[in-house]
Amino acid sequence: MATTTKQSKPGSAGTARWPGVKPVWLIVAGALVIVAVVCALAFSGAAAPRQLGDPGALTRWGLPLSKAVHNVSVAAVIGSLIFAVIILPRQAGKPGRNSRDSDEPEHPAFARTMALASGAAVTWTLAALAVLVLTYSDAAGLPLSSDPSYTQGLASYLTDFDTGRAWLSTTMIAAVVATMTFGARSSVWLALTTVLAIGGLVPMSLIGHSASGDDHNAAVNSIALHLVGVCLWVGGIIVLAVIGGKLGTQTSTVLKRFSALAGFAFALVFLSGIINASLRIGNLSQLSSEWGLLVTFKAIATILLGGIGLMHRQWIIPQLDTNMSARRVLWQLIAVELAIMGAVSGVAVALARTAPPRSEELQPDATPARILTGYELPPEPTAMRWLTEWRPDWLWIAFAVTVAVAYILGMVKLRQRGDSWPVLRLVCWLVGLIALTYFTSGAPAIYGMVLFSAHMIDHMALTMVVPLFLVLGAPVTLALKALVPRRDGTRGIREWILVIVHSRFSAIVTHPLFAAANFAGSIVVFYYSPLFGFALREHVGHELMNLHFLLTGYIFVLTMIGTDPIPRRAAYPLRLLLLFATMAFHAFFGVALTGSTSLLQASWFGNMGREWGPSAIEDQQIGGAVTWGIGEVPTLLLAIGVAIMWSRSDARESRRKDRAADRNNDAELVAYNDMFASLAARDGSHSAGHQPEAGRQAKSDRSTKSGPHNPSTGDPE
Repeated sequence: MATTTKQSKPGSAGTARWPGVKPVWLIVAGALVIVAVVCALAFSGAAAPRQLGDPGALTRWGLPLSKAVHNVSVAAVIGSLIFAVIILPRQAGKPGRNSRDSDEPEHPAFARTMALASGAAVTWTLAALAVLVLTYSDAAGLPLSSDPSYTQGLASYLTDFDTGRAWLSTTMIAAVVATMTFGARSSVWLALTTVLAIGGLVPMSLIGHSASGDDHNAAVNSIALHLVGVCLWVGGIIVLAVIGGKLGTQTSTVLKRFSALAGFAFALVFLSGIINASLRIGNLSQLSSEWGLLVTFKAIATILLGGIGLMHRQWIIPQLDTNMSARRVLWQLIAVELAIMGAVSGVAVALARTAPPRSEELQPDATPARILTGYELPPEPTAMRWLTEWRPDWLWIAFAVTVAVAYILGMVKLRQRGDSWPVLRLVCWLVGLIALTYFTSGAPAIYGMVLFSAHMIDHMALTMVVPLFLVLGAPVTLALKALVPRRDGTRGIREWILVIVHSRFSAIVTHPLFAAANFAGSIVVFYYSPLFGFALREHVGHELMNLHFLLTGYIFVLTMIGTDPIPRRAAYPLRLLLLFATMAFHAFFGVALTGSTSLLQASWFGNMGREWGPSAIEDQQIGGAVTWGIGEVPTLLLAIGVAIMWSRSDARESRRKDRAADRNNDAELVAYNDMFASLAARDGSHSAGHQPEAGRQAKSDRSTKSGPHNPSTGDPE
């Protein structure tokens, strides 16, 4: 962190020793984007005039150029926000000081990053608006016009067509993000703005080639992962090029943090690009087509950029603090990366306008299952097919691989430091991730699209089986132990985990009563509302359904038997009560489905065109039995686990008291006995104090009855 104002000002000694990228390279990179778009379009012929429905040269060339500006600006927005949230110090305080809560001025690099985010967000909004208008002109085959009929057609396009709605959503998200970048400065609000900006990539992934591909779900997921990786990587390079001169002595630290992120982004971009390209071509010979050659260019450029990134990580960054030449080479290579990324971005825009070799049109004789689900009806399920039928869901596969690698690295780091971590927890974590992959990419997910019973198997497994193993892995505890706390006021992964754990939101969602109500009640809300149909028909709904099932189950299991930190844990008797209550609720829901005579989502399950298996209503009744059966076993196992934890807790408490008694010679027991002795003595003195008075009263009574006594003799007078 810069410790003086002089190190932050241009021309000072501090910044002279830490040069940045010259502004001319930003201009060169922007020019290369335009040149690459024009050359690639000319090569592929995607901008040539059409014989029918030509929208005009302004649309044919303006649309891809607007998309290029849009793509670069959204990458700059996301890259800037990522830097502001997890990489850069917000304030120019002293290292080791909690500068987030101090009155120090903003760090120059942070201030410039937020200025870049605001400017890029405004550009993103305007570019998205231009793409929206030009996309309608291109789709309708009409030149831009102010004619009322053209305007009415545009309004209908924005509300009635998927592509129009997608670009309208993108424009609105961009406008909200732009507004927030001008006002948000707290870490939490910047994090929420980052999440919203990344969410703006979802509509983009749902349209274009990916929306009409032969494997729609795989294409959408792979392009979504590709876009996230590109924005993290390209956006980060843009940010470094803009703020390099303001980093000062923080350059080495910032580069190390971004290097780790860039390595992850490179793997995401390269692998998702290969997956998406494999869905667009039928065989390797099609790589010689215009589309194939453009893809090949992108792949080679990506590998080259990865090599430059490896040079940064292995040679340049370790020498930054001691080697002046390494500092010069650093910014020279970043400038080269920026130029290459500009060219690749332009080619990517032209690639999206070029028809891939494999046809993406729905055949006129498509089966009902293909029309509804996007896939042909799978064969009748058998015991073997429950193991051999696979349709990769790359979103969840990427998640599983990422967190598995992170977990193993964290465990290795602990072992190298001399700390222990149970191998059984690693096994539970990996088993949970393997189960997650199977239930999102295997036969349950495939048959769950056409059979209600299979859908319920998938649902109950994601809610109750997968979370059980993941919670036993205790990932949050491992992360808190393995990650090193930051001392410069920034928030890394460890700091954000603590923020989330101690947040009010976490206190609400992990409250035992809320977790149990959400776990039991959301199943009824989901299946007896339009949410079920949305999850079946829309890819986003399907993925949100999987996420909801997984999180709901994970939070519930965490509150029951988890060891990771949460704001509040219920007493063991309450945990058992909640478990038996949810067990009864699931049983009631399952019985209701088993006896139902009305078909849920009849337009879907009733029109699948199956010639094998039970009827749709019989299958739904089977699904009710599945819900009852699968739901009870894991819940019973949880109850047994809670009972064992309760027993062990009592045993630990007894041992603790025994050790305390040994240390203080049973002081607690002595005090306890003394208390009762004191009470007994007080009761005894109370009784003794009243006895003479009773005797005197009795004597007085006798005297009254016998008459006066002679005091000297004691005889009555």
